Amino acid sequence: MGTHDEDPDAQVASRAPDGIPPTFGAYVVERRTDGLVQGVRELSPGDLPDGGTVVRVDWSAVNFKDGMVATPGNRVARISPLVPGVDLVGTVVASDTFAPGQAVIVHGHDLGVAHHGAYAEYARVPSAWAVPLPSGLTARHAAVIGTAGFTAALSLRQLERSGLEPSQGPVLVTGASGGVGSMTVALLALHGYEVVASTGKQGEHDYLTRLGAAGVIGRDDLLADPDRTLGPERWAGAVDCVGGATLAQVLRTLRYGGAVAASGLTGGSALETTVYPFIVRGVALLGVDTVRTPTEVRVAVWTQLAQEYPAPLLDEMVAAETGLGGIGEALGSIAAGSVRGRVLVRPGGDA
Repeated sequence: MGTHDEDPDAQVASRAPDGIPPTFGAYVVERRTDGLVQGVRELSPGDLPDGGTVVRVDWSAVNFKDGMVATPGNRVARISPLVPGVDLVGTVVASDTFAPGQAVIVHGHDLGVAHHGAYAEYARVPSAWAVPLPSGLTARHAAVIGTAGFTAALSLRQLERSGLEPSQGPVLVTGASGGVGSMTVALLALHGYEVVASTGKQGEHDYLTRLGAAGVIGRDDLLADPDRTLGPERWAGAVDCVGGATLAQVLRTLRYGGAVAASGLTGGSALETTVYPFIVRGVALLGVDTVRTPTEVRVAVWTQLAQEYPAPLLDEMVAAETGLGGIGEALGSIAAGSVRGRVLVRPGGDA
C-alpha cells in the first residue's frame, strides 16, 4: 500500500511538483447502482481535489459522520467516489501559506463529505481550512481531541455564554461514552462542573468515572414522569450528543433558565417536544456547529484545547488504533454505536 517499500531516492525523484508521490494509499467509498463499494485503493496526485496546501496525513480519527458516509443510502456524502475522514493532523508538504514541515490540523468545512478527506496518506485542501498545531500538543493527542474535542469545547463555550457556572448544579452529558461525550465529560470536569454522564452501555460506568463523571445514569433514567408535559427540574445545563427523543427528555427536565447545547443525531434527527420548557421554564436550546466555524475561532479554541486535557486523560480515551486496512470495521462499529471513546487512524501505518 502506498510507496513505503520503494527506494527513497527514486520516490523523491518521481514526486509530483507539490510533493505527492505518484501513488499512495487511501480508503475510498464509492456509490454504485448496486450499493456502496468501499476499501483501500491506490490513488495518484490527480485524484485529489484542488487546494493550496498539501498535507501528509499523520493521524486522523473515526467520527460518527465518517460512519454515516459509509452507510448505504446516506445523504451525507456529497461526492462519489469519496475519501472519508472529517479531521486530520499532518505535516505540510507544499503550501501557498504554510512552510513545509509545519504541523497543521484540518477539520470541518467540506472535508470528508464533499472534498476528499483524511483517510489517505496525502490530502490537498484549501489553505484557509488548516490551522497550525498549537505548541505543546503532539499530533497524536491532537487527533484524539479532533472534531470530538472541538465540539465539546464549543458546547461549553455556548453554555457559559448562556450563563452556566459550576456553582449552579449538575450538568448532564448524553451519549457520554462516545467520542464527543467522552471529551465533554472530561472537559466539564476539568472546569469544575458536577458532571452526570448518561449512557446506554452498562459496562462503561468505570470508564466515565475515570474521565471525571460525578455520577453515571442509564438512558432509561432520563424518562422522568413521562406522562407529564414537564418533568422534574434536574439539570442546570446539558450537552446532548444524541438528539431525537433523548433531547426532548433533556429539555423537559432542565432547571429554570437552563440550557442544552445540542450537537448530535445518533438518536434521530426529528425532535418532538412542546413549547412548555421554553415558555414556562425559560430554557434555551443552543445549536453547536463545527463545520463553518470561522478560522479565528478555530485557532483560539485549539490554542485553549492544547492546555486543557492532560496527556494521560487523552490516552484513556483511545479505544484502538488502525491503519487504512482496519477503517472499514471501525466505520461499521461507530455507525452501530458500539465504539467507546476514540478510534485513531494512522493512514501511513500498518495497523
